[in-house]
Amino acid sequence: MLSVNLGPLSLSIGHLLLMLAFALALVVGGLLGRRYRVPVAGSVADVFVFAMVAARVGFVVGYFEHYRDNLLGIFDIRDGGFDVLWGVLGALAFTFFLLWRRARVRKPLAMAVLAGTLFWAGAAGTIQLIEQQARGLPDIALHSLSGEAVALAGIPDGQPMVVNLWATWCPPCIREMPVLEAAQKENPDIRIVFANQREQPETVIDFIRNQNLSLENLYLDNRGAMASAVGSQGLPTTLFYNATGELVDTHFGELSRATLARGLEKIQPPQR
Repeated sequence: MLSVNLGPLSLSIGHLLLMLAFALALVVGGLLGRRYRVPVAGSVADVFVFAMVAARVGFVVGYFEHYRDNLLGIFDIRDGGFDVLWGVLGALAFTFFLLWRRARVRKPLAMAVLAGTLFWAGAAGTIQLIEQQARGLPDIALHSLSGEAVALAGIPDGQPMVVNLWATWCPPCIREMPVLEAAQKENPDIRIVFANQREQPETVIDFIRNQNLSLENLYLDNRGAMASAVGSQGLPTTLFYNATGELVDTHFGELSRATLARGLEKIQPPQR
């Protein structure tokens, strides 16, 4: 499963796990803070915020070339551009700093951060192991705008493939379309497939014309079969498959040039 619905909101599993880990750390910190009669919640929140900032900085540093023409995009975290390693290192570094500076909260803070970290690592690892068992291309058929059925497995023809699940009513989908349109021109060795979810051909055709887009591999997923197969509960969702048809990476939410580049790196054919 890639995402879940919480009322009107959709969250990626990764974001949900982070929220749950943070909540657990706050609970453990609060309970231990009462026992030792010291405030801990503020320190736990500081660690979380510092970790998120470090993860964002690490990602921007690694993909800065894609932000050169849009420096304000550095602060637009809707693209989900975070580096996990930088975030973990940032959390550990700031935790050690707080343990050094705030002697009274050392034990409860250390235990709270450890509880949240272990929960996040264990849950994320378990989900990854489960997903590895279903990483092949789903056995489904999409339809061309003229109504012709096309097997998903036959589209890539031995090439890596990116599948973008989208709809015309989805604002993040609309914002990321120019990024994907440019990518299909810049990466002829990768098939970028646009799988519209549950809309009529006329709606899609009017949208493409009005937005002045030129998209290859544009198909209709009339019953949302692709979203159901991969466990996506919201849009946009982008799936990255390597040349052997293995799902290598996923991205839930709006893509920027930087986050798309990260996904493409993982499936890019080796340079000869």
